Amino acid sequence: MREQHLRPSPISATVDFEADGVQHGVLRLPYSRDDSAWGSVMIPIAVVKNGAGPTALLTGGNHGDEYEGPIALFDLARSLDPAEVRGRVIIVPAMNYPAFQEGTRTSPIDRGNMNRSFPGRPDGTVTEKIADYFHRVLLPLADIVLDFHSGGRTLDFLPFCAAHILEDKLQEAKAFELVEAFGAPYSMKMLEIDAVGMYDTAAEEMGKIFITTELGGGGTATARSAGIAKRGTRNVLRRAGIIGGEVACFGTQWLDMPSEDCFAFAEDAGLVEFLVDLGDAVSKGSVIALIYPIGRTGAEPIEIRARMHGLLVARHFPGLIKAGDCCAVVGVGI
Repeated sequence: MREQHLRPSPISATVDFEADGVQHGVLRLPYSRDDSAWGSVMIPIAVVKNGAGPTALLTGGNHGDEYEGPIALFDLARSLDPAEVRGRVIIVPAMNYPAFQEGTRTSPIDRGNMNRSFPGRPDGTVTEKIADYFHRVLLPLADIVLDFHSGGRTLDFLPFCAAHILEDKLQEAKAFELVEAFGAPYSMKMLEIDAVGMYDTAAEEMGKIFITTELGGGGTATARSAGIAKRGTRNVLRRAGIIGGEVACFGTQWLDMPSEDCFAFAEDAGLVEFLVDLGDAVSKGSVIALIYPIGRTGAEPIEIRARMHGLLVARHFPGLIKAGDCCAVVGVGI
């Protein structure tokens, strides 16, 4: 393992991370395949730099069916003036570019979930090679990291910006300062079901100030959710001192995910009917959703109940649900 990580990354960048000005280029990963023997995966990247100062690494498309981040970051890459910048902004609108091109959560090449592939491998799958480059090259350059997410094709969320509870309370406090600055309608102290292999975890273990979002879902973006992403990105850069201007104040409601009781999972497959909508208050023990067996008529639906008081902050998106799927998430106001 130690020798493996000493191997150079196969990815090469067509941008110079130390040069001032605006650069638009690619991260080129050789990928030999049936239709292109000497082919490549070409991941778009932009670098905007102006002198000394902090570095922000801004990423979207960690999952390829989540669109607010790519919209906000493609827009920022074309519009950010280096004269505005003190320091450096590295913009990668679609980390898992093969998944983004396909509109899928995971890579169509190797089924790799980018957000479960860190620290990656320079001699691994395509997804692992991309993760390795971020882990060994891009994350070490960064002071702050903003990674955009939404629910993709299978979940829908209240629009929130989030950070995690950390052992390092100074690092944690700085992250929550950026969450507040982002200015989403909701701000979350977020609990992960499984943090192993996550980009979040890799960044936090390096001591980076890491924040993320969940800004909707259903495999699309709305004018509202894309607008939240665009405004929030510039707010974060202002709070970090990378661009000038006042942080725009939109107001936010703070939520917490204090335990795994936030999550409700389907134990049976069927047709799901939600009895409450996103943002509605729920009480512990109240029925959130019904799952109707679809093999025959006359069967009683299975009840999905809240395990704590709070607000419905996420729900399964398609009408049909499978056993093991996350059905609903409850957040607690703080």
